[in-house]
Amino acid sequence: MSEETRNTQKSDEKIQKVAVLKFGGSSVADANRMREVSLIIRRYLDRGYLLAVIVSAMGNTTNNLLALAQDVSDEFDGREIDQLLATGEQQSVALLALALKQEGIPAQSFTAAQAGFHAKGFPTEGRIYRVDPKSVTEAMESGKVAVVAGFQAITDDGDVITLGRGGSDLSAVALAAAIGGECHILKDVSGVMSADPRIVKSPVKLNYFTYKECMELSSLGAKMLQARSVEVAARYEVPLHVASSFVDEEGTWIVKSNPVSEGLAIKGVVHDAKVAKIVMMGVPDVPGIAGRLFFSLADNGIGAEMIIQNNMRGGLNDIGFLVKKEYLDGAIDVCRDFSLDVGAQGVSFNTEIARVSIVGAGIANHPDIPSRMFTTLAQEGINIDMIASTALAVTCVVAAPRAEDAVRALHEHFIEEGAV
Repeated sequence: MSEETRNTQKSDEKIQKVAVLKFGGSSVADANRMREVSLIIRRYLDRGYLLAVIVSAMGNTTNNLLALAQDVSDEFDGREIDQLLATGEQQSVALLALALKQEGIPAQSFTAAQAGFHAKGFPTEGRIYRVDPKSVTEAMESGKVAVVAGFQAITDDGDVITLGRGGSDLSAVALAAAIGGECHILKDVSGVMSADPRIVKSPVKLNYFTYKECMELSSLGAKMLQARSVEVAARYEVPLHVASSFVDEEGTWIVKSNPVSEGLAIKGVVHDAKVAKIVMMGVPDVPGIAGRLFFSLADNGIGAEMIIQNNMRGGLNDIGFLVKKEYLDGAIDVCRDFSLDVGAQGVSFNTEIARVSIVGAGIANHPDIPSRMFTTLAQEGINIDMIASTALAVTCVVAAPRAEDAVRALHEHFIEEGAV
């Protein structure tokens, strides 16, 4: 083999990078955006990538389909909702494949079942347990862009199941893990921001964010990435890049650890108003009670967060926790039945609350941060209902109408002023 041939082979190996690109609904909202996305895909191909592309439903298609379902029926039927919502992404993949071919780019569309996505779990909240990407990789290796429907998978019974809000992010990361590639989430923002730019005056784009920080931020209400997708990226160490599909610039890399820097201790401020508080009052203080309660909730597909038990006199406790508002009715039913079963004093709930959180790996190294958070909220006249903390976040539950005020005050103190 000649030296020239060896050098050519090394060059070919160098440029054969593998990536999964994910485009959200706003990025493929109409025919013009489909053509723009085709040009973005061409740029990645010109950089030497073998590509698979995950797409969401166009624009507001998912919300429109949900509204149509509510017009047709008052009853929620998860299986049929999954069947309905999956059609949105299936439209997108076919249209994008056509747009790519129009640009002279070989492409092939795939439903999630054709792409090898398998999931289990409750309808509308499917959990991926296996990805068999053989058909996708064969298309990529033949020179085609594989365009795959996100947000959905197939069950062992052959039913379509969707993966929850933001599920296309999960589809993209899972596929990247399965084929051993990078994952680029292309959205209508330029990267991961320190707070919602619609709320704060001077949000900061973060160049790097750790998996753990990003997971914490997402689970506490940030809409940038689905928390489950970050968890999968961390588990399989998938290189994850969040960038804009509207502007060609470097975004935010989600990595295992940040480059060495004594930067901001707090990386983000986030709020979530889509939660409700439930309190089980006067629960008998005996071993196993809490376990039974939260097992009953989990058995009905209801997750509980910020669980707090208050010690009371007379062998009774109050147990408070948060649930997503969409699960509130089911959670109340479970709690009322449980209250009767164990002889508790009753159940109360509050929907007019929101949680506000500060997130950053530096929290563990700065014991003064919680007190400064509480003081900042007090100076704004914002009362705190519940408090919880981890090594990466401090969260306060406040009245819903004051949540955005809290975000602005905390962002100004911890990030805009550069406080450490």
